[in-house]
Amino acid sequence: MSFSTWLLFVSVSLVAAFSPGPGVLMAISTASSHGARRAFYSSAGNALGVFIVATTAVTGLGLVLKASELAFGLLKLAGAAYLIYLGIKAWRNAGKQTAAQAQQQPVAESRLSTFRAGLLVAVSNPKAILFFTAVFPQFMPQDHIDPLRFLLLTATFTACTLLSHFFYVSCAAWVKRNVTASASRRRLAGRGTGVVFIGMGGALLTVR
Repeated sequence: MSFSTWLLFVSVSLVAAFSPGPGVLMAISTASSHGARRAFYSSAGNALGVFIVATTAVTGLGLVLKASELAFGLLKLAGAAYLIYLGIKAWRNAGKQTAAQAQQQPVAESRLSTFRAGLLVAVSNPKAILFFTAVFPQFMPQDHIDPLRFLLLTATFTACTLLSHFFYVSCAAWVKRNVTASASRRRLAGRGTGVVFIGMGGALLTVR
């Protein structure tokens, strides 16, 4: 792969990564409610999910989703249901958790659940699979799968994803320190996040 071709893929990846989606919203929500450090686990889970989705697309399973209305519909329902569940959970928990209560939670379990949530958001999004199915073939050899090129493309997209999460998490951490310090504002922000999650779940149901 030439350097100019790789730069073109980087530009496509940056646009896709910085476009707000479920993964970005998950990172922002985690940073707002639990702090920027906890958001790292959400982003790490999302990065692993990106790798799984990319592998799924390259191995041809993405074409199955593109061709099978039933398979795509089932994954779409699963992804939408999970986003709506996260939205309802964010709405119900808005403003309830104080800093002292957060410290009392089992740290290992909370980190694992945050990592798992980021992973599930990534792998349950059929739009991401279709994105890789459409984009990766443009940068891969037509007659075979080049493992080194696949790893380079996947690593590049994952790095762009993590960069976008770092940017959004930094913004969320600043907002948390300077804007949502009061309980009423935290509650409003949490409910706003819940509404956005539910809205994304509803929008996902309309994807064809």
